[in-house]
Amino acid sequence: MSRSALVGNVTAMLEDAGFLVSERCAVRPKSFDVAARRDDTVLLLKILGNIDAFDARTGIEMRRLGTHLDATPMVIGLRTRDEELKPGVMYLRHGVPVLSPDTALDLFIEDVPPMIYAAPGGLYVNIDGKVLADEREEREWSLGRLASELGVSRRTVSKYEDGMNASVEVAAKMEDLLDAPLVDPVDVLDGAEDPDDEDATDDETDDALVAVLTRVGFDVHPTTRAPFKTVSEDDGDEENVLTGHSAFTQTAEKRARIMSSLGTVTRTRSVYVVDDASRDAVEETALIEREEIDAIDDPDALRELIRERAEGSA
Repeated sequence: MSRSALVGNVTAMLEDAGFLVSERCAVRPKSFDVAARRDDTVLLLKILGNIDAFDARTGIEMRRLGTHLDATPMVIGLRTRDEELKPGVMYLRHGVPVLSPDTALDLFIEDVPPMIYAAPGGLYVNIDGKVLADEREEREWSLGRLASELGVSRRTVSKYEDGMNASVEVAAKMEDLLDAPLVDPVDVLDGAEDPDDEDATDDETDDALVAVLTRVGFDVHPTTRAPFKTVSEDDGDEENVLTGHSAFTQTAEKRARIMSSLGTVTRTRSVYVVDDASRDAVEETALIEREEIDAIDDPDALRELIRERAEGSA
């Protein structure tokens, strides 16, 4: 299956599941392919045939964007170089959850989360320690007896009851011995690792624009592989602002259109800063000349100008 066809299939599946899906981010470089929203669940999705193509820098960018946009970064893929991704299993690459299309379909269409996750050494499950302890005590089994039946140490059983994960094989044996479900589902939507402070980008940014946005009162987060150059936040409850900047070329117009689509999904405003604007907006992405933004001195004034430009073009 071609990557384009795979993206189309995943997009159609998400739409069938009730997600609003953005336009595909068909610009390079790109950390994610589409954004999707259903109720308060927001996804940033990278869709790949071979997940080995998902590198560390892209993982860092997606995790940072997930934090700034209150979204779950996620990869949907078919295989690694060595094997097909197994259904019902959550993998983790560079701190980002990875699912096969079948696993994603079960999660989003059937509301059946994966029960297994891959980690160094094999496949594991989350044990409900309280249920395990209750089932063992109901049978009047000691820790030692259960440990003996499982072929593990008494200390290991104690750790299972304290919430330690278990291999798939051990968990299946425990469930057979106690004749009870002991496994908790994997929380995919909270499965991404938090970005570290050292993950902040050191790539080249438009320092002048960042300085203006910072002076206006925004907390500015530069990006390196997104269709926009920054995500800007302030202390209020207003929407975050996606910002792009360049000469207004055909590529810039394409980026502005993608930013508009992403803004609809992520509930953000978007603005593209150019040297010379011949129109007010591209869809719902406001166009503002650099001289105009240099003269703005507070975030409310910038937000109002963005709203006026975007709504005036509708």
